[in-house]
Amino acid sequence: MSRELVRIQRENFSINEVVEDVKMASTGIGAVVAFLGAGRDISKGTGITGLDFEHYPGMAEKKLRDIRQRALENFNIVEMAIVHRIGHIDIGEDIVLIAAASAHRNDAFMACEWAITELKRTTPIWKRETTKTGEVWVSETP
Repeated sequence: MSRELVRIQRENFSINEVVEDVKMASTGIGAVVAFLGAGRDISKGTGITGLDFEHYPGMAEKKLRDIRQRALENFNIVEMAIVHRIGHIDIGEDIVLIAAASAHRNDAFMACEWAITELKRTTPIWKRETTKTGEVWVSETP
């Protein structure tokens, strides 16, 4: 079953399903590189008990589609998927997945690294960390 390659969703995602969706693009794919971001229990030396993600509906999806398109144009890759969760995320749960597919591994590695950096730099998705002393909005994103 083919799913949308760029999406924002509340529910968890299957890494295997996303990779299989990317691989469906071509039999010439020899490498798939994936970046998986997960909720960790410490940030800047402070313990975290939970995470919440909010986004600018419509604009965040547009930015992610743009990142995918630019990666396809500027790197020697065949396909890319970007999936980001919103809402409450428990520690240890998956948050974001980027899967880049190419004929050779180096192209997929470069595209994947560029895409997560660009996502964090430009996409209107905001993270709020819950600590024992309260909630903190993380400011590394727009």
